[in-house]
Amino acid sequence: MGVIVHKNWPVELWRSGVETRMLISAVNGASQLCLFEQWVAPGAGAPTHLHPVEEILTVIAGKAEVWIDDERLVVMPGQSLIVPPLHLHGFANIGSDTLHLQATLAAASFEARFEGAPESVRRWRGEVA
Repeated sequence: MGVIVHKNWPVELWRSGVETRMLISAVNGASQLCLFEQWVAPGAGAPTHLHPVEEILTVIAGKAEVWIDDERLVVMPGQSLIVPPLHLHGFANIGSDTLHLQATLAAASFEARFEGAPESVRRWRGEVA
């Protein structure tokens, strides 16, 4: 296992106003963790969804409103939230600057079911397409 150089991994446009870079996942050798960072434009964010595993959201820069079930919290730089498995959650950039955050999932790939969607979205599973 070698050093993983984060800047060598591509930044992907996930949805309008949200760019994501995978840092650690099954793609580069992880077996139980997925770590990625996002840059989120003002007003953009992640719609309500859930994961089958625990997630940690950490704000690096900017200001996020995060909802977990019926609770809403403002998260600032240097703060994290733990989202329990199978709890509906999402976030929005409520600041005027780009929100930079890091997310860690307790699984080697990203899996989420968005509210109202019939199937889960899966990324970074390490499979050849």
